[in-house]
Amino acid sequence: MIDQIVITAYLVVILYLGYSSRKLGGFKEFAISHGNYGWLAIFCTLSASFIGGGFSTGNAAKTFDAGIVYPLALLGFSLQILLVALFVAPRIKSFPGAVSVGDIMEPSYGRKARIITGGFAVLICAGILGAQIGALGAIFNVFFGVPHLVGIAIGCAVVFFYSTIGGMAAVVKTDILQFWLLLIGIPLVFFLGIQHLGGWGAFVAAIPTAHLAIIGDKTPLLAFASLFLVFLLGETLVPPYLQRLLIGRDAAVTAKGNFWSGIVSAPFFIVTGAIGLIALQLNPNLASNLALPEVVKQVVPIGLSGLVIAGIISIVMSSADSFLNASSVALVQDVIKPLRQTPLSERQSLTIARLTNLLTGGLALSFALMIPNVLDILIAAYDYWAPTVLVPLVAVLLGWQVVPAAFYAAVIAGGGTTLVWSYGLDSPAGVQGFVVGTAISLTAFLITNLSMRRQRQRAEARVPLG
Repeated sequence: MIDQIVITAYLVVILYLGYSSRKLGGFKEFAISHGNYGWLAIFCTLSASFIGGGFSTGNAAKTFDAGIVYPLALLGFSLQILLVALFVAPRIKSFPGAVSVGDIMEPSYGRKARIITGGFAVLICAGILGAQIGALGAIFNVFFGVPHLVGIAIGCAVVFFYSTIGGMAAVVKTDILQFWLLLIGIPLVFFLGIQHLGGWGAFVAAIPTAHLAIIGDKTPLLAFASLFLVFLLGETLVPPYLQRLLIGRDAAVTAKGNFWSGIVSAPFFIVTGAIGLIALQLNPNLASNLALPEVVKQVVPIGLSGLVIAGIISIVMSSADSFLNASSVALVQDVIKPLRQTPLSERQSLTIARLTNLLTGGLALSFALMIPNVLDILIAAYDYWAPTVLVPLVAVLLGWQVVPAAFYAAVIAGGGTTLVWSYGLDSPAGVQGFVVGTAISLTAFLITNLSMRRQRQRAEARVPLG
């Protein structure tokens, strides 16, 4: 009974925070709020955004099945956040007034490139949101005994309400609360689980040898390197994380918030992976996607478990709200607005953004129902970003001189290669298609950009002066 009261109180607080942010001046506030956040707020909201169902329950499930290869590969994501903090965040204020990826892309590549970017942004946001929806269904199913689809409906209703009503302001407020809850809850589950198994020595001694191998029959060196690159590149500068760069007070606080988020992510990935190994020792016959919830059920005492469950729900909701908000922003700002003949007012854009949450929710639900493991959903969603948009986006953010043709070369070559490698060739040698696709995207971009710029320079040189 105490646990149910704690969880209910948590959900009420989340709903209240969303409702208290309902008075928005227009679409820009929905997208990036007042854009004056300090480094601690950015640290909390960014960390809460990427530590979602895939990197927690999904990581525990994969470690339960395959061992420490997954949490170690996830360190590629930590490296990515640090690289963004060092090289991209200091330059982000070079794009004043931007609220979306398309705002950054259009000046360099044109309006059509903006629309294409917006379409890919919606797809990857829907895919990653689908991972969170799937995790919500599993959490409510395990802890409250409701059917999986009912659990999805409950979780979605809460997230959709506060993110739709309050936009980015509500997302940041709830993310800050949710981050501190998960920062308490996950380490608590880990330490109680170790204690339940008889201490650290007993825990380590009972880990199957195969689960401690990084390179082996299940995961050869090339496959591990591919997996590391998946997490290094897969979510780099996806719309919600780019938005976190745009809401900072200045470049220095933005970089600092990103840097510390990258530092904190590494031990979190290791701890959630270790919880998967704890679940393996508690019940080796368990369905792997239930690893994290099962450890909570077995080792956390009544009274504390309500707080921990609230923390686990927080992990998923904090990521879901960010990707839901970002998808709506991308759809309105980068697809609907450029396609319209007459401009939309701020209020009209805000109304449409709130309505488009339902569309993204439908796409996300299809991902959640088609792919059972939440980490697998994430990897599938990555196909829509790194092989297509990432290379042209990074080039602009780093201040390169680019030509529009390079964007299309990267999208066509990278996207086409990913499809052929993943679905035509079935990922030879265990190498993920989007890793190969991203490499081809980079190659096509560099060759096209260099050749087109040289042609332009020759043409300009032939033009007579005067």
